[in-house]
Amino acid sequence: MSDERALDLLEAKIEELKQLNSMEGIDLSGEITKLETKLMDLRRELYSNLSDWERVKIARNPKRPYALDYIEAIFTDFYELHGDRMLGDDRALLTGLAKLDGRPVMLVAQQKGRSTEENQERFFGMTRPQGYRKAVRAMKMAERFGFPVITMIDTPGAYPGLEAEEGNIGGAIAESLLTMSQLKTPVLSVVIGEGGSGGALAIGLADRILMLENAIYSVITPEGAAAILWKEKAKTQDAAAALNLTAEHLSDLGLIDAVIPEPLGGAHKDFEQTAAALKDHLLRFLKELDVGKPETLLKARFDRYRNIGRFEELGAGMDARSSEESADEEPGDE
Repeated sequence: MSDERALDLLEAKIEELKQLNSMEGIDLSGEITKLETKLMDLRRELYSNLSDWERVKIARNPKRPYALDYIEAIFTDFYELHGDRMLGDDRALLTGLAKLDGRPVMLVAQQKGRSTEENQERFFGMTRPQGYRKAVRAMKMAERFGFPVITMIDTPGAYPGLEAEEGNIGGAIAESLLTMSQLKTPVLSVVIGEGGSGGALAIGLADRILMLENAIYSVITPEGAAAILWKEKAKTQDAAAALNLTAEHLSDLGLIDAVIPEPLGGAHKDFEQTAAALKDHLLRFLKELDVGKPETLLKARFDRYRNIGRFEELGAGMDARSSEESADEEPGDE
């Protein structure tokens, strides 16, 4: 957003004044208060009515917290597990044991990089086949010990390179979906940033799906949809609106279970507030999923996905009328 730069400059000015204010003999508290009020007003004006495309840009903001940030803030005793026992490790997808308020859980999280070097290491958050197989290994381990599974989704999509095709990326995604559909332990998924295509869905088949307020979740990127449907890059914003990819839209459609609020401007504006809200939601939904018998959990999961979608049935009279109208039309009729 064009006005975001002005907000960043104002934030920097406030921080500079705070540092000066801490010096002996200087009192700038009045000026700081005025600027903070102005900053909050500007944020409300800028972020109160965001378009779908603007939310896409917030979801992709490089300052946005990534999975490791939330793991460090919310969980304790994180112990990372590596490798799929076939090809190797995938740094774009993390798995590991951790504790949430003292309760053991299994984490499966997609991780992007901050620097160019880290992005190369983590393939820009795009998971390869060995990553999904590692996730399957971790989830089956969680089932064996009765630990809930928590997944964090943040990827533009599965890695599309030759290496991924050679490693059967489609098969790895399918195996992950099959495994998650049959897990006899609670599964919670949280979209913390980008949720793109099958690369996101592969770790998103869950008993409850949560989304941060400015996250996105879609079968394809707006750029990809614009290229396919209109063959014009300029139609990207229209594609973003048509995809219904924001948390608000997906909640209205009944595809997700909760929208986790973010501070004005995105999660990176107040990470502690966002992390606290995410933790509260995780604890609440884990408690809700403590149903006891695995059979009850599996049936509820099955019913959940069977009930997704909307359709209309035409009555017998409507079908007959449509057939008669079709028969009455001449071959050349429009």
